[in-house]
Amino acid sequence: MIDMMKTSRRSFLKSATVVGGALLLEFALPTLGPALGGPAGRAQAAAATTGINSFIRIEPDGAVTMTVGQAEMGQGVYSGFAQILADELGAEWSRVSVVSAAPHPDHNNPWLDMQMTGGSMSIRAHYDVLRKAAATAREMLVHAAAEAWGISPDGLSTEAGFVVDAAGDRRFGFGEIAAAAARMAPPAEPRLKDPADFTLIGRRIDRPDLPAKVEGRAVFGVDVTVPGMAYAAVRNAPVKGAAVGSVDRASIDGMPGVIDVVEVPGGIAVVADRWWRAKQAVDALAVTFAETPHDGATTAALMDSLRAAFEASDAALAEEDGDAEAALADATTFVEADYDAPLLAHATMEPMNCTASVGNGSCEVWAPNQSPVSVTAAAAEVAGLEPSQVTVHTTFLGGGFGRRFEPDFVAQAVAASKAVGRPVKLIWTREEDIQHDFYRPAAVARFRAGLDADGNILAWTTRISAPSVMQHVFPGAIENGVDPSNVEGAVELRYAFPARRVDYVMGKTHLDIGFWRSVGHSHNGFFTEGFLDEVAAAAQADPYQFRRRLLAHDARALKVLDAAAEKGDWGAPLPQGRGRGIAFHESFGSLVAQVAEVSIEDGDVRVHRVACAIDCGMAVNPDSIEAQMESAIVYGLTAALRGEITLEEGKVQQSNFHDYELLRMDEMPVVETVIIEGGPPIGGIGEPGTPPIAAAVANAIFAVTGTRIRSLPIRKQNLEV
Repeated sequence: MIDMMKTSRRSFLKSATVVGGALLLEFALPTLGPALGGPAGRAQAAAATTGINSFIRIEPDGAVTMTVGQAEMGQGVYSGFAQILADELGAEWSRVSVVSAAPHPDHNNPWLDMQMTGGSMSIRAHYDVLRKAAATAREMLVHAAAEAWGISPDGLSTEAGFVVDAAGDRRFGFGEIAAAAARMAPPAEPRLKDPADFTLIGRRIDRPDLPAKVEGRAVFGVDVTVPGMAYAAVRNAPVKGAAVGSVDRASIDGMPGVIDVVEVPGGIAVVADRWWRAKQAVDALAVTFAETPHDGATTAALMDSLRAAFEASDAALAEEDGDAEAALADATTFVEADYDAPLLAHATMEPMNCTASVGNGSCEVWAPNQSPVSVTAAAAEVAGLEPSQVTVHTTFLGGGFGRRFEPDFVAQAVAASKAVGRPVKLIWTREEDIQHDFYRPAAVARFRAGLDADGNILAWTTRISAPSVMQHVFPGAIENGVDPSNVEGAVELRYAFPARRVDYVMGKTHLDIGFWRSVGHSHNGFFTEGFLDEVAAAAQADPYQFRRRLLAHDARALKVLDAAAEKGDWGAPLPQGRGRGIAFHESFGSLVAQVAEVSIEDGDVRVHRVACAIDCGMAVNPDSIEAQMESAIVYGLTAALRGEITLEEGKVQQSNFHDYELLRMDEMPVVETVIIEGGPPIGGIGEPGTPPIAAAVANAIFAVTGTRIRSLPIRKQNLEV
């Protein structure tokens, strides 16, 4: 993790100014290296041309506003950022608010050199940055108060929005001295609070964005209204990459409200005075799409092509420790199994949408997105403008999960607005959303393990094949033929394997492939922990105790594993027909273990309870951590039980929630979360709860039925007790 305390004042604080009596501080966040190329690199270049954004603003009335470059999509980033800033600053919690930042390098994720929200990085990448920014503001306020009182700043403190002189029994409100503070010389190295003095960090605090959401006042992308706005509905090409062949505009002549038919990137759109009219018209529009080389693509062919990698002689080496092949030759017991996982859609609650206004040499965009700089770059390209002529407003996101990193829907809205010369709100139907996603790639893995006569692992090998996510987004991240996102969760395992080898073969598909909640960990967590259970069975060992042996050297991991086992009542008697399964996985800097309790009812799986233990380093807000574990578990459980995107004739077959089913409320298990404070560095919470759940459930099914689940979704299995 970057050490913010080594960042110079010149590179960190850009300016302190007075605007309308307010103290306005601007900070330039440090970065760890160059961009990784591809669309992300182009987006970074676009961001460099836009205007400056403030980071902290203290108003004359004492209200504190922070500008945040991370998107709020339900994960609680606004609340977490505000909690850190308010604690270090000494602000009154109820007077702190958060606004979304426009694209600018000052709001880049300091680990990626790009303004984006993903990888469970928001808090862990910005924690030190936020504290130092708040400490800088605090010391400037303290020095301004000391100067006004004519005393030394030593001994002064801040609390609840006041600078306090306890010895003199007096105080200044932040707003009273905001203007004076702006004239103070900022400290080169502000003193950070002792964590023992935290009053907000670590507490369960209500999220400030929730009341507006509960009351319907929050503005999501679909809520945006612009004067003179028209609406657009889109029909994307049924096979990815197919060009528009012919359009018979006369086929919708006379339909009410229709303004225009516009070819947009990826398909065709109808613009109308109301969205429902636009949708009815685009459904009725006679349009053909050209043939593509992928018109015969099927799921079966895709999976066969991935499995062919098991026999490939040119696999790329992802990780090697010791001589695994030699160790396997010495094994008394040999275990081998193949695993697979399907394509998955994101299925966000809010379908893709964007409002765009192009005209008079400018473009303005309102969009729920995870990468405003990518939005800027896409909008500028379609509008034929410079990035500096594009203004992006990031709304609340009705779910992201990686899907809203991609700006394809933004490009369509901009094209529609440019064509009709007025603002256009474009909204995808659920069918378009599911059939034209950037899918979690299908993946396969072959495992081999060798045991000695005492049931100890001598060697462990894995071969993985999946289409590449990074090839599209961050091609510079691919090294020696290995996409790190495809092997994460299979390499750098905490288990003590004397010899191991992981290799990789890049798969291919014509579909768009993208980030999906927990990315490669989502399938590798299932693969690795499922196979480890098989090895434990071959060793005739209890699955929990077998993992304990492999983690005996790792006190931190053991604590998490033990906490989940204890909370999940591992080893305690269960009612007839129920079983428990356990899984452990590390991702995004956090360690998670889960115990699932399941039964089989009429051939279907019922998950009754999940005990989850997480060590994310430090709990900024325990309530948010619990909420994210529950969210990640239901997301991963839905995928494990039912999630599958299939192809026939090059087309995605699923279209809505009747055939891409989500877990229902009455099917949700009880989730009990144990939070373990493991100390620095801070880990993520948005994604780490997803990878273990499929394996925990699959392992529990084995405990009940004796059937191994090696292929997802589980609903495809014929299960009997």
